[in-house]
Amino acid sequence: MQLYNTLSAEERAIMIDDAGKQRLTLSFYAYAKIQNPKKFRDDLFLAWNKLDALGRIYVATEGINAQMSIPEENLEAFRSTLEVYDFMKGIRLNEAVEHDDHSFLKLTIKVRDKIVADGLNDETFDVTNIGVHLKAKEFNEILDDPNTIVVDFRNHYESEVGHFKGAITPDVETFRESLPIINEQLQNHKEDKNLVMYCTGGIRCEKASAYFKHQGFKNVYQLEGGIINYAKQLKEEGLESKFIGKNFVFDNRLGERITDDIISQCHQCGKPCDNHTNCENDGCHLLFIQCDECKAAMQNCCSAECLEVVNMPLVDQVRLRAGKQVGNKVFRKGKSENLKFKHSGELTDTVLAAAQKPADIRQKVKVKKVLLGKAEHYYVKAKVGQFTVENGELNAGDKILISGPTTGEEELVLEKLIVNGAENQSAKIGDRVTFEVPFRIRLSDKIYKILG
Repeated sequence: MQLYNTLSAEERAIMIDDAGKQRLTLSFYAYAKIQNPKKFRDDLFLAWNKLDALGRIYVATEGINAQMSIPEENLEAFRSTLEVYDFMKGIRLNEAVEHDDHSFLKLTIKVRDKIVADGLNDETFDVTNIGVHLKAKEFNEILDDPNTIVVDFRNHYESEVGHFKGAITPDVETFRESLPIINEQLQNHKEDKNLVMYCTGGIRCEKASAYFKHQGFKNVYQLEGGIINYAKQLKEEGLESKFIGKNFVFDNRLGERITDDIISQCHQCGKPCDNHTNCENDGCHLLFIQCDECKAAMQNCCSAECLEVVNMPLVDQVRLRAGKQVGNKVFRKGKSENLKFKHSGELTDTVLAAAQKPADIRQKVKVKKVLLGKAEHYYVKAKVGQFTVENGELNAGDKILISGPTTGEEELVLEKLIVNGAENQSAKIGDRVTFEVPFRIRLSDKIYKILG
């Protein structure tokens, strides 16, 4: 009985591309009493794995919090797996504004103490006594009321790229930090102001609204379904968006555009930009905003020090990380002295630039291709890539595609091949091939031959 992933993210990405099926990115949550979270978790994994559902899901005795990617054709079957449970019958599934077939590449379901780390003792107040839910039109109307205070219950790196106009945006890295800060800041407005709150999908506000009512705030409201559902209602009803910029999301997209307004800057050069990235150095993984020009010049790194590290031989990089936490365990959320144009805390509503609209955010199989092999090394100064052929045959003159999570998808035509150390016109299975590549490649990259 398979209860865990058996494929790597890279292998799953290839399978998704080869399948060529449209996938949907969605999220949902539900508070409920779950007696056996471990069994609940295992039952969900078995049901969802059969449907090729992927995502990051937390379950606890208090409920479920899920962000997922599923094949569009399996949507109704997926909904049926939810409605087996009474507390999820008719549950709202928040569909992403911008879908991406690679938003999630694994199915990860974890049992946690809480579905959101809020730092609260739920025994000390009534968690069901929540604020008034507002739909998009109602939310817009209450924002126009001069007696309204609107609070962003997300973290600094989320609000920096997009927020509601005039919102209080706490300079925090976790949800639990924001609760006492806002409580102290608004002590004198418990009875005379509308406390209006919002977050990404609504789950943080469910607990926050109950907490603030317990703290004595009389008029507490929350955006139903969060920014995700708000954006959906804007399109359906033709409403004005009082949210400006991008909505940060916790999947491989790292954001979905709500308006064309760019309100943040590249943290390295100051150019208007709202695209987040993670530092390429596995010993850093700093989350920061980086424009395309800096991405190319800095090879996806946050600093000169990290750039030096990623250009070292892999064995030296591993040696530097010896005895230290690595991978996502050292993921840092956007604060470093190296980030000269980072903004957090009190943010303005100033628009710095207009974003260029992509033709279609959804990844679709645009070309027929066959997997040939994988990357082995990249010689930075010579701009030469080395690959191992594991399938088929590669010839001079072939059009190829090099693809990876960071590299993206890059096409080029082979003019000259070095096969096993000597110039040759073709390479077969088992051969080691080198050729010029005008962009940096990574060990996770795959090489494909484009057919036709």
